Amino acid sequence: MKTHKDDLKNVTQNRAVIDSLYKAFAVGDIPTVLGIMDPNIIWNEAEGNVYADGNPYKGPEAVLNGVFARIGEEHEYFNLKDIELHEMFNDKVLATLRYDAKYKNGGNYDAQVAHFWTLKGGKVIGFQQYVDTKKLHDALSK
Repeated sequence: MKTHKDDLKNVTQNRAVIDSLYKAFAVGDIPTVLGIMDPNIIWNEAEGNVYADGNPYKGPEAVLNGVFARIGEEHEYFNLKDIELHEMFNDKVLATLRYDAKYKNGGNYDAQVAHFWTLKGGKVIGFQQYVDTKKLHDALSK
């Protein structure tokens, strides 16, 4: 039987997993980021985001090719800043942050973002992005 103590342990472990994912992303360690994902991860970009055209992305390779590679190809820089992790029960972690980025066309943006993560056994099984897609679209349209 699962106890409250078990729940608290999972909350702390899940927060640590997501923290390590963001730290790896920050230094460009994409293999580590992908390794934290479950082979059957379901990844959804925010509706209205240009990268949502592949929703839902299924598996780390789909995320790599459909999201990460495209961000790398289309951006001069793409940084995550002001990351705050909010611990939740039921194997969920909410991250609030900002995207500080610039497209290669010269359009830049500083957008408010939320990432809703679902984990199981120390691996990410689900991701949902929430972002001000108008800001991203306006920067891409410059």
